[in-house]
Amino acid sequence: MNRKIDLHTHTTFSDGTFTPKELLDLAKEKQISALSITDHDTIDGIQEAINYGNKIGIEVIPGLEISTDVNGEEVHLLGYFIDYKDKELKKYLKFFKDERLERGKRIIKKLNALGMKISISDVQKISKNSAMCRPHIAKAMVQKNLVKNFHLAFHKYIGDHAPASERKIHIAPRSAIKIINDAGGLAVLAHPSNLNEEVITSLIDSGIDGIEVIHPSLKKYRQKFFRGIVNQYCLLETGGSDYHGGLRNDDANFGKFVTSQAVLDNLKNMVKSKLVF
Repeated sequence: MNRKIDLHTHTTFSDGTFTPKELLDLAKEKQISALSITDHDTIDGIQEAINYGNKIGIEVIPGLEISTDVNGEEVHLLGYFIDYKDKELKKYLKFFKDERLERGKRIIKKLNALGMKISISDVQKISKNSAMCRPHIAKAMVQKNLVKNFHLAFHKYIGDHAPASERKIHIAPRSAIKIINDAGGLAVLAHPSNLNEEVITSLIDSGIDGIEVIHPSLKKYRQKFFRGIVNQYCLLETGGSDYHGGLRNDDANFGKFVTSQAVLDNLKNMVKSKLVF
């Protein structure tokens, strides 16, 4: 029987709906035997997930997701098998977390200017100690009856190009790759979707270890295209659901967009080979 592996999920430690424990319980229901928690700019949920995963028989791969910028285009990188106790990594992620808070404050200021009575403390009641993300702001807006639903908050107010939108801090891909590699991890391009070949080539030149070939945003012909690039440049293939939880209407994706044991084994072998050299 083939194992179901999901290498891209999120928890309440960033912009997911479920705690690590809740996510793993759901993974058990979906017969997922291994997954990676790849929260945005934070590793705070990993130890809890590993501990609980060991109890219920699910392998948890330490991961994270970092935002980068290529010629003004936002590009996300996934880090796998990182040393989540690494002091330098924690230092970088604290900086990103602090910047997310400042971005949240700028969004709140814009919302206030639009006549919406909401404060940063309203959002922090939801985000708590996690890295503040726009879904936390959207949820606070719904709770305060400023909008009818989560999607309207994004569409009308805080989504990309909306009146209260604020770009989060980005670093160069090469810098993000170094952060991941220095922590012992592998850097993989997340949900490449419609990135053009020029951007893909620049990322390969920057030193990515792989590309996420299986993702809800990728049609079959795009999967084939990126699998061809992976083979051409001797990169790793990964895949996952990018599962956040109910608010994003992505429940059907969890357990459906999975990859294989062979893919996970290739990742592990690459990590081992890097440790040797």
